[in-house]
Amino acid sequence: MDKIITTALLIAISMITAMLLFNAAYPAVMEGGEAITSMASNTTNRMRNRVAIVHASGELDHTGWWHDSNSNGLFEVFGWVKNIGLARITTTDFIDVFFGREGNFTRIPSETAAGGVRPYWTSSVEGGGEWSPATTLSIAIHYSDPLTNGQYYLKVVLQDGTSSDYYLGM
Repeated sequence: MDKIITTALLIAISMITAMLLFNAAYPAVMEGGEAITSMASNTTNRMRNRVAIVHASGELDHTGWWHDSNSNGLFEVFGWVKNIGLARITTTDFIDVFFGREGNFTRIPSETAAGGVRPYWTSSVEGGGEWSPATTLSIAIHYSDPLTNGQYYLKVVLQDGTSSDYYLGM
């Protein structure tokens, strides 16, 4: 009879211990799984929306002389941004463009947000159409007066925080 009672108590204690361990471990396992799922989703989004500035230049030659390359009377800095992601970027309305001397740059508003006050930027997809994967967006930053020679910094940030930056000398 003692053996039956001891065995029954050991089985009951084992079941209670197993339940306690399960209740302690299960939430941690679920939380870890959710963290992995969230990280995979973020990685997928970053792969979908990726850009790279492939080149940037201004309308100054190596001597600091302004050459109005498009004959519009405005000084411009041009940047070409390639969509290297997996998805097309449907709008450029929410892009942030930062430009200025190295260490002293500022956010440049789009033409519609600037209300006609320069500097502002405009954009167009090279070859027309949508900014789909493997296509390039041309950005022009318009100034009233020419900039001076020096090192400049250009950064383009998409609405999801994906960005690319470029240093150029004029």
